[in-house]
Amino acid sequence: MQFFLDKVSRLGIKWNKRPLTEDDFYRLCNKHKIVVVEMPLQTGGFYYCVKQKHYIAVNSSLKQHERLLVMFHEFAHYMMHAPDTGVTANFHGVGRRTRKEVEADIFAICALIPKPLIENRTLQELVEEDGFCETLVRERMAIYRRKDL
Repeated sequence: MQFFLDKVSRLGIKWNKRPLTEDDFYRLCNKHKIVVVEMPLQTGGFYYCVKQKHYIAVNSSLKQHERLLVMFHEFAHYMMHAPDTGVTANFHGVGRRTRKEVEADIFAICALIPKPLIENRTLQELVEEDGFCETLVRERMAIYRRKDL
């Protein structure tokens, strides 16, 4: 966990301190030279690397919160799991939940619903006033209880 937190802190984006936005995502991608492509997809999105160039594809038909969740999930794959060479792809929501998928989920969920929101708002407020899916808020609360994030 400390390795994860060290990598995140070096991003300098106030992760888990304030809700991150689409602008934050694009700033990170520009800084790290990641090409973002939005298009109709059968999955939420995926990260891939070809010839040491990094790409994130996002399903253009996703609603706002789901779209941001996918964007930050795929960025987490780049940040935590980027390959040195070769071709690889990680697809959001496809396959079993490996350690890498759990790490990417934690990064994305905490990016959207940071610790201060969990500590100062109720589940009902986050769902009704902020428009988050109840399942997502419950998962965020579980992360807070387990990992104090």
